[in-house]
Amino acid sequence: MRLTWTEIRTRAAAFARDWAGQGYEKGQTQLFYRDLFDVFGVPVRRVASFEEPVRKLGQKRGYIDLFWKGVLLVEQKSLGRDLTPAKEQAFSYFPGLKDVELPRYLLLSDFQSFELYDLEEDEQASFTLAELPEHVEKLGFILGVQKRRFKDQDPVNILASELLGRLHDALKAGGYLGHDLELFLVRLVFCLFADDTGIFEPRDSFQDCIEQRTREDGSDIGVLISSLFQLLNTPPEQRAPYLDADLARFPYVNGELFREPVLIPFFNAAMRQRLLEACAFDWSKISPAIFGSLFQSVMDRDERRRQGAHYTTEQNILKVIAPLFLDDLRAELDALKARRDTHRRKLLQAFQRRLGEMTFFDPACGCGNFLIITYRELRLLEIEVIRELRADSLASGQQELDAAELSLLDVDQFHGIEILEFPARIAETALWMMDHIMNTRLSLEFGQSYVRIPLRAAPRILNADALEMDWAEFLPPARCHILLGNPPFVGAKYQSAVQRAQVRRIAALGQSGGTLDYVSAWFLTAAEYLQAVPPRNRPRIGPRIGFVATNSVIQGEQVAQLWPRLFARGLEIAFAHRTFAWGSDARGKAHVHVVILGLTRSNEAPVRKRLFDYPDIKGEPHESALKALSPYLSDAGSLKDPHLVVRETPAPINGLPKLIIGSKPIDGGHYILSAAERAELLAAEPEAEPLLRPYIGSQEFLNGGERWILALQRVEPALLKRLPRVRERVAAVRAFRQQSKSKPTQQLAETPLLYHVNVIPTTPFLVIPEVSSERRDYVPIGWLEPPVIPSNLVRILEGATLPLFALLTSAMHMSWLRRIGGRLESRYRYSIGMVYNTFPLPQVGQDSLVKLEPLARAVLDARDEYPTATLADLYDSIGMPTRLRRAHQALDRAVDLLYRSGGFASERERVEHLLGRYEEMLHGG
Repeated sequence: MRLTWTEIRTRAAAFARDWAGQGYEKGQTQLFYRDLFDVFGVPVRRVASFEEPVRKLGQKRGYIDLFWKGVLLVEQKSLGRDLTPAKEQAFSYFPGLKDVELPRYLLLSDFQSFELYDLEEDEQASFTLAELPEHVEKLGFILGVQKRRFKDQDPVNILASELLGRLHDALKAGGYLGHDLELFLVRLVFCLFADDTGIFEPRDSFQDCIEQRTREDGSDIGVLISSLFQLLNTPPEQRAPYLDADLARFPYVNGELFREPVLIPFFNAAMRQRLLEACAFDWSKISPAIFGSLFQSVMDRDERRRQGAHYTTEQNILKVIAPLFLDDLRAELDALKARRDTHRRKLLQAFQRRLGEMTFFDPACGCGNFLIITYRELRLLEIEVIRELRADSLASGQQELDAAELSLLDVDQFHGIEILEFPARIAETALWMMDHIMNTRLSLEFGQSYVRIPLRAAPRILNADALEMDWAEFLPPARCHILLGNPPFVGAKYQSAVQRAQVRRIAALGQSGGTLDYVSAWFLTAAEYLQAVPPRNRPRIGPRIGFVATNSVIQGEQVAQLWPRLFARGLEIAFAHRTFAWGSDARGKAHVHVVILGLTRSNEAPVRKRLFDYPDIKGEPHESALKALSPYLSDAGSLKDPHLVVRETPAPINGLPKLIIGSKPIDGGHYILSAAERAELLAAEPEAEPLLRPYIGSQEFLNGGERWILALQRVEPALLKRLPRVRERVAAVRAFRQQSKSKPTQQLAETPLLYHVNVIPTTPFLVIPEVSSERRDYVPIGWLEPPVIPSNLVRILEGATLPLFALLTSAMHMSWLRRIGGRLESRYRYSIGMVYNTFPLPQVGQDSLVKLEPLARAVLDARDEYPTATLADLYDSIGMPTRLRRAHQALDRAVDLLYRSGGFASERERVEHLLGRYEEMLHGG
């Protein structure tokens, strides 16, 4: 069994006495460290090696005095030698080490003094041999007891998941499948973690069991591990009296993690080797939060090829939980720590009790990342509280705090719902792992052994579909302080029939269900859930909601569908992160653009709302304190109605001429021809040439290319009779429409010469592509002329003037499009009803607008300098010609000044001003 800290200090004092005054590097180093590791009851040869060869800087071979891969590097000198060169020498070994071998700790010693560096925590400790008993906790990593600062991009998490992935594949190939395989792997992870972090004593007990008690062919491994799982579920008093000592030393864990029986897996020699590779890995280094999502991906070989693509970084989780509740708790604790009155101690104790009473609920918890990081941060806060209480006790001469009563927080404060069983079980196990890590940190902090084995409490993670159950039955809303998480993102067009029905039912938007993203269902359900909490039963902090969402919920038509329903349920936006890149940079991970929304009850919302803005959607945000936040995540303080939403309208409300879509043939492709098909048709029927017109949609308008369309609306019957190939196409269109399941399309079969939408311009017309890349600063807008027929993928306006072109191509209009318009995937989608018909115009006369004509002409002239370039080339975010960019900038400044004499410093300012103008338009201003 593990030695107590009191026993370790006693042994450290004996070690210090035995080695006092000694110090010959060459002859005594190995004996010295054999005895030092024995202070902790750990054989040094089990974990480390002496005189490890390594290639140093300058390609010279060196030898590390003591090397524990990934943990400790020792550079030893003889008594009285200066340790400064020793530090330089130690660092010279680092370039020759693999990433996973790089040590966290660096120890320099001359036998009578020590310098210990924690390279992860950036901490240093210096003490003499005689002082070792007082500083022995700093060497607790020898027992696997150490502080952990997990890194988002730490390759050990990926390596660990790959090791499990190889074992998973081998077991699956052998016919071990489904629930048993998943449960077996979850338990195995706990055992591997326990083996390296002090839960199993001595260290590597599980690894030794596999190495020494199983055959090389692996045939008996399944039976051994299954027996061990059963043992871990059996209290000591219920175990067989004749159980041998090697197995008896495994602790009773609890009746939850290892309770359910599983089928015994069958191993072979290769699978045994996979397991031993996993055992040899140092599992104390993994992050329970990040590793959980990586571990989930081992269940799919294709997903595992993109390791790192599915975990949420700790940094991004903190962006949710910090403004949601952590910052408030931190501010309260700092205020308590600063007190010097007689109430300080009682208030600190009350604060700690409140931490232990708070409950957290993630209704789409996945592998539990949000819950795990939340638990860690709360435990770190509690450690600060305990530190203050302990200092008060010592200062007043009271008895030191009892280790058994140190922490009031536990994993049963955390609740989650997850639709898939495997990640739900991972979440439970990872929370227990984080609990042990924080208990270890507590032990190190106060020099007392603090463990929770057997596990007394369990997180409550339910395997269910959160949208098909009553959250109040799972966790009464009066008991819930914080709702948080990262619900699934599924756009309206990509939802399954079941998902679509769920959104339709929850949002109550009628049979169509609107265009709401799937994540909206979680916001609406959470709003209903919290609305049920009576004011007198509401906790001091909460109830609050903090969800990650696609940015679709704060732009386009979804805003008017979602936010009035949330506001009607008494919610207010308390904080928000505007659009930024969510995810990690690991192995080519493609970023997803998201927002974070923090909601609370209207009568409990903070006076100043917090808005985090990202200048380039990456990097660190800029924080603003605002009086009110609009659903578009802009300052609503100047609006009469801070809940204002822009609604789609069928006609312009701004006085602009009507914008329409181009022709929509609904022809099954029979009227649309490529250049080659056109040439083939004309070779057979030259008289068809006047009937073939250039056909241009967004793709051709922006990138070039050639398509043609048959325009038969006014064809002479006699001509058509002489064109059998054209007649074949007409017949094919009629047949296509007749076979449609749509009644309106079937009716179109009666007029096959007409398109569904017939737009045949007779004069030059303005063109706006329906979809344009989000990487462009400006959506390319321009003119086309007959005989071109525009497709329904562009918006057109005949008779457009240069001043109107100037307004529509300006930064003001682009800002309105980006914030108010919807998106197709991440690309801008130009909606007539949402963007054009609602765009607020400046309150100026026609004379002021006419002054924009030369600036608009300058933009068009700058384009004309590049006759072979496409609009996509000209408006590339990097390759945009300087003269064209400057012409746009000059136009932007002029348009800005029409709206406000001082202009605008940012897009956000433009949108806030435009929302104010929109509100005035609605009220006749």
